[in-house]
Amino acid sequence: MEEETGVRQLYSGRRGSRTGKKRRITAGITVFLVGMVLFCPLFSIQKNSIKEEGSFWIKTAEWLQERAGRMCMPVFSFVEEETGIKPEPFQLIKDFFRSGLPLLAYGSEREAERISIEDRETRELLIWQEGSDEERKGVAEGSLEYDENALHIHGDLHQAMEEENNRHSKKPEETVENAEQKSSEQETAEQETTEQETTQQETAEENGDFQKALAKRYEYNWAELEEYDDIVSAFYAIDSTTSITNERLNLENLLGKDMRMQASKEGYQILIYHTHSQEDFVDSVEGDSSTTIIGAGEKLARLLEETYGYRVLHHKGEYDVESRDYAYSNSLPAIEQILAENPNIQVVIDLHRDAMPEGKKLVVELDGRPTAQFMFFNGLSRTRENGDISYLENQYIDENLAFSFQAQIACNEYYPGLARRIYLKAYRYNMHLKAQCMLVELGAQTNTVEEIMNACDPLAHVIAKVLSGETGDQARMAAGIELDNEG
Repeated sequence: MEEETGVRQLYSGRRGSRTGKKRRITAGITVFLVGMVLFCPLFSIQKNSIKEEGSFWIKTAEWLQERAGRMCMPVFSFVEEETGIKPEPFQLIKDFFRSGLPLLAYGSEREAERISIEDRETRELLIWQEGSDEERKGVAEGSLEYDENALHIHGDLHQAMEEENNRHSKKPEETVENAEQKSSEQETAEQETTEQETTQQETAEENGDFQKALAKRYEYNWAELEEYDDIVSAFYAIDSTTSITNERLNLENLLGKDMRMQASKEGYQILIYHTHSQEDFVDSVEGDSSTTIIGAGEKLARLLEETYGYRVLHHKGEYDVESRDYAYSNSLPAIEQILAENPNIQVVIDLHRDAMPEGKKLVVELDGRPTAQFMFFNGLSRTRENGDISYLENQYIDENLAFSFQAQIACNEYYPGLARRIYLKAYRYNMHLKAQCMLVELGAQTNTVEEIMNACDPLAHVIAKVLSGETGDQARMAAGIELDNEG
């Protein structure tokens, strides 16, 4: 019995010795592998700073990294063999921890994904909004209208215009000193001009025709409009979706750019088109495009050609038949092609009509004619929340702003009350195609076709005044602004 006990103890002792040796070997291997797993990623970070390619230490680290990976991470080694992509151990460990902490993974990936998400989803959304929400206004009710207390708005517009016409029908009073300085020839010329203007006005009044304003009914005091807030108050309504600073809205920028264009018979100079060709009016005839915004475009084109001598191309393409969504992106290729085929075109006018609540009509009496009001519209390619929209870039924003600003001056000085405030909104609206791009909202769906057609006459006159350079020259002189020769 004792002998058997001794044998068992001897056997047990040898087994314990072997077990302890296995544990030590296992522990050693484990420490070695853990060390390699930690050493290799750290060394891989540093090896980029070692310029000597193929050095002993780099080769050793790569060999150890490979062996450690095969022993400790066989799955990743298999992926490398199958795909040919060699994963970095540091990245593998990072991915391992991130897989167990999804919030950490989301947070670290969110910034990297932001650009691609905007490129794919936000861009799609903004382009859709650009086409669908142009008529929706993110401004306070009535902020687009000038009130009767505004300096250039008379309490009774019709009466003021009649008084102006009557004033031009009479020879102005002169002081004795001024009368003595004038020669008889000058007096005769002035009298003939006055009589001619009077005759034209009387004929137009008898026939119910439009008679363009011969003199300003209001002049701006530019000394009172040097500050950003004063300029915004006098000219603009800014949608809640966008923002603009005094770097763009200042007199040097808005008046310093020359908008003149000489009339020519060599090729088209002006393009008129309609992103929203289906816009009509309260008494438009279904199926008759001449009673829609296209008809208004046809009249505007004819006036600019026949009365003011510009060559005008009126494009009647339809891009919103099934839906207004994406109308701007739909029309863009066609307009780009037209401009490529007609390199002399400098001015691009996208003619629309606005949308108003039923019962509200945008109309004034002009020379006894009911005339729809209109509004100049600028896209800034900028949202208030995210800043400039890089994929709706417009290199001509400053020129676009100067064009509409000078048109607003001409309208307010010669036809007070006819133009609403210039509306600034977030998107681009294809105004990046030319420096002299203009988007006009002519009346609304509550206006009659007659009111819309009547508005084309003063609109053409205002555009012609800007393109002749007269409005810009006079405003620059009065404001003491130098012409930007680089503009």
